[in-house]
Amino acid sequence: MTDGPLLDVQSLSVAYTTRAGEMAVIPGLSFQLNAGEALGLVGESGCGKSTVALAIVRYLGRAGRITGGRIRFEGRDLTTLDEAGLRAIRGRRIAMVYQDPMASLNPVMTVGRQLMEVPMTHEGVSATSARARALAMLAEVKLADPEAVMERYPHQLSGGQQQRIVIAMALITGPALLIMDEPTTGLDVTVEAAVLDLVRELRSRHRSAILFISHNLGSVVRVCDRVAVMYRGELVEEGPVRGIFTNPRHPYTRGLLDCLPTLGSDKRQAPLVPIAGQVESALARSPGCGFAARCPQVEIGRCTSRPIPSSTVHGEPDHRVACVRADELARWTRRSGTGGAHDADRAREPMVAVRHLTKLYAPRQRLRLRGSRAPVRAVFDVELAAGRGQTLAIVGESGCGKSTIAKVLSGLEVATAGGVSLDGVEVGALAVDARDATLKRKLQMVFQNPDSTLNPSHTVGYAIGRALRRLQGRSASDTGAGVARLLDVVKLSPAMAARTPRQLSGGEKQRAAIARALASDPDVIVADEPVSALDVSVQAAIVNLLTEIQAARGATLVFISHDLAVVRYLADTVAVMYLGTVAELGPVERVFAPPYHPYTEALLSAVPVPDPDHAVARILLEGRVPRADEIPRGCPFATRCPRRIGPICDETPPPVQRFADHRIACHIPGDELQRLQAPLVEPRAVGR
Repeated sequence: MTDGPLLDVQSLSVAYTTRAGEMAVIPGLSFQLNAGEALGLVGESGCGKSTVALAIVRYLGRAGRITGGRIRFEGRDLTTLDEAGLRAIRGRRIAMVYQDPMASLNPVMTVGRQLMEVPMTHEGVSATSARARALAMLAEVKLADPEAVMERYPHQLSGGQQQRIVIAMALITGPALLIMDEPTTGLDVTVEAAVLDLVRELRSRHRSAILFISHNLGSVVRVCDRVAVMYRGELVEEGPVRGIFTNPRHPYTRGLLDCLPTLGSDKRQAPLVPIAGQVESALARSPGCGFAARCPQVEIGRCTSRPIPSSTVHGEPDHRVACVRADELARWTRRSGTGGAHDADRAREPMVAVRHLTKLYAPRQRLRLRGSRAPVRAVFDVELAAGRGQTLAIVGESGCGKSTIAKVLSGLEVATAGGVSLDGVEVGALAVDARDATLKRKLQMVFQNPDSTLNPSHTVGYAIGRALRRLQGRSASDTGAGVARLLDVVKLSPAMAARTPRQLSGGEKQRAAIARALASDPDVIVADEPVSALDVSVQAAIVNLLTEIQAARGATLVFISHDLAVVRYLADTVAVMYLGTVAELGPVERVFAPPYHPYTEALLSAVPVPDPDHAVARILLEGRVPRADEIPRGCPFATRCPRRIGPICDETPPPVQRFADHRIACHIPGDELQRLQAPLVEPRAVGR
């Protein structure tokens, strides 16, 4: 141990060997991390964030190697350690938490066995001592009934519980450094908030330093002390959270922040500004700024002829930026704006109407199972509508029934009861194979994972062309022109038609999937979590693309998401679902202002906002979530509701209270909710 920084990375260079030659992904990176400090490493995919993490633990695989520089940890240079020295540090002094918890969990071992294995392997403790530490660690990460959790297998836990187990495994040996690589991507907003709160609490208790890698800038604000912004393997800006988020000096940092929708604005008031282009290949590097080709402030020659050194921002000694024009740029101002009501738009005849929809799934029958299990109630008595050209957003945690509604709309499932009409035609009982060509053309889906849409064995042009031939009856000779036109609509080059999905970035694949969905010129587009795993710049581009397509074609958009900031920006009407029922429904500006349903209030309080001046009280959701086959007698949210008023919530279904075109299913009167609740969605103004 030394008195200097815990981690000191100096002039680190990393290269990968590819078929096209050696690719220098990290050309010379330097940063420091002190004991007990949390540093956020942010940037788009391909900027080298995960490579930095893997280089620190010397786990770059066969193709990667450290070509220069040093990594000093607790005074020792990790680049010179042999395998035995690395094994003594990995898992004990440095631990990692990956994006996918199942990448760290063995599916055929119990959670307890895996937790016990860590101190037994790294510290040589006895099984009895390891078990006691595992139980204590499960209690620290706030998992109820640690004894029962110890006996479960990973597949028997939710995604949030799996991530807590992985965090417990990482911390059980008391590491000095915890590296977290996208630890909350794909989690529900409430689970994400709970995990982030847990990380902050455990960091304070264990005094572990954290290297927090994320593209979610709101999560970085919630967890980190400092932020380092990476582009093409280089640090372009570094400083305290407040300095980076209120006074960004590099055009790339500003571009990332301008990509983000804010909870206080919508598509009519503050349009998103995606960063033009995409991260260039590291095979060829220009001598100047790596961001120059995409920078709106570039000055040819001055920015492109020589390396750009990092310099201190005037008046902020801890804030550094690598931009020759940093002092010349006007002070950055956060985009803002408040969406107003659009009642005239909402008065349209519904294109999609869901009436008292119920969907039940029969339980699987098991041999020797005594008694019958109750059916799983995925959706119960749901009523929704969306007019032509409008956006209906459906939000809620995993398992609330969002995707089930999408499947019934598209014919992948059929309704158990109730009705679903598409442009006046009843389709709830019609599976997709029973729908005629006209109905199939009217509605298309965009999935969360574009790989679910694009066949990896065929080119993008083939996938789009096949949809044109099947849904519009295009001839083979006319297909090529149609493919080129659709690629142009989604802002992709016609040359992309010849590429296979593996040759595209995540954003390009999602654009190609949207082009395939547009092949039938649909009246309704159902988008199920289409931007949840994308970088902020790609997310902004896809959201803008959906908005433009909707405006140009007058299409109705059913947008399913757990990202409430995107929903606030994009939607006209919002339905908040919980355990298959609609807890709240109304115009977006009413749903995002008091009175809220208590569940909506908790969701909004959990949203990580990329603004250090946005301070709200977190509303923690505790208590048991009813099983999928358990039908609550009263309010479905009663077991977790922080505003539960008594036995009436458990025994009596909540009345639906109507406030003009806004409705809330809750026993608490609307005026009482409004008195109890505060606006949660407006970031406090920051002086500029």
